[in-house]
Amino acid sequence: MDRSSGERRLASDSDSLLSADATPLVSASRKLEDVSFGAVVDADDESRVLWSTPDGLEIVGRGVAARLTADGIERFDRLRARANRMFDGLEHDGPRVARPRAFGGLSFHDGHEPTPPWTGFRAGEFVVPQILVVRSDADTWLTAVASDPETAANRLERWTDRLRKLPSMRPSGNGPGVESTRRTTSRTDWTAQVETALERIERGELTKVVLAQALSVDLEGPVDVPETLERLRRRYPNCYRFLVGREGGGTFFGAPPERLVSKRGDRVETEALAGSVPRGETPEADRAYADEMRDSEKFQREHGLVADAIREQLEPLASDLTTDERTLRRLANIQHLQTPIEATLEGDRHVLEIVEALHPTPAVGGVPPAAAWETIRDTETFDRGWYAAPIGWFDAAGDGEFAVGLRSGIATDETVTLFAGSGIVADSDPDEEWEEVQLKFRPILDELDDR
Repeated sequence: MDRSSGERRLASDSDSLLSADATPLVSASRKLEDVSFGAVVDADDESRVLWSTPDGLEIVGRGVAARLTADGIERFDRLRARANRMFDGLEHDGPRVARPRAFGGLSFHDGHEPTPPWTGFRAGEFVVPQILVVRSDADTWLTAVASDPETAANRLERWTDRLRKLPSMRPSGNGPGVESTRRTTSRTDWTAQVETALERIERGELTKVVLAQALSVDLEGPVDVPETLERLRRRYPNCYRFLVGREGGGTFFGAPPERLVSKRGDRVETEALAGSVPRGETPEADRAYADEMRDSEKFQREHGLVADAIREQLEPLASDLTTDERTLRRLANIQHLQTPIEATLEGDRHVLEIVEALHPTPAVGGVPPAAAWETIRDTETFDRGWYAAPIGWFDAAGDGEFAVGLRSGIATDETVTLFAGSGIVADSDPDEEWEEVQLKFRPILDELDDR
């Protein structure tokens, strides 16, 4: 094991680190009355996570019971191997929904270096929180994780008492207000980048590439990220929500519409989500936009590239693969073409294997992948970090769920850096693609400036 970059680390309440040969993880769980998830995750001085799905599962975590990190081109293999060792011998006394899970993500590029604003975010990093609060449709559970039963039991008691003192509802607030914004990509530079991509497409080097922009937002005060996510939940209830906060670093958060993969046992669910038009101000205008997307050769081709690539990436791992009918996915400010895809896996697989096979999908990278990555590196003027990369969790069985880190930003002090991109194909127009990117900035930008 490479202890310099990815050794297993177990933390006590004081975050002292134990060796990789420490006792296997132990967890203790208890059913709770309802609790304010925002209040639980409201801390910026330690590791914290939040994960919420469109179907109602919500999880928050605090502290670090175990940590996995890995860098470089073999990061997926290293993470899987270390995850197996970390969860080997895990003892859990609660229901399945309350089981310990490792939360985190990976960078878009495997050569990522954690420079500002991505300080503290490795190319691959997952933590098992010391404390998890899990809310499903049926119940709410508290789970404490430690390296021995006594510590887990004591932690469970302390947090039970602590949660009793928290309000069940957290007061709703407003955004901090936007003081100014700065673009990493000017409109002139954007046009040049799109034209470079179009030239490569014309030469046959590319079929599609997704180019992105970053927008640095200076705020009038500190941002309350959990509260921002709560307001996003009310406006975009059918999206994922996530928060990953690092000790001494920033907080990466977002409300992505796109699921990368969900795995339970040998069943896998994923989707192609590509092709975007605005929502209309009237029902008639809304239908007109949707009809335009359905009838557009450009949109249909762009979506087809994504769906075909996902099927090709899954086929070597699957014994059965099915594609559902192409539909329309409507969000508050935008609508997409969507194709659900399901598979039955052949053999025992870890969800990270599926993530590795799918990342990056053509919805965030391009076709062919190697040429798209090269174009992104050559043209983009900022570090994507964890933007457009896999964000999610896995458990001891290798099951898990990941979203694509879109509609996202990273908060540091009184600045939030937002990210958004657009798919470039043969007949893309730089001005139209520019407007699409600005539209994708709006969900979080509007909440930051909502006073």
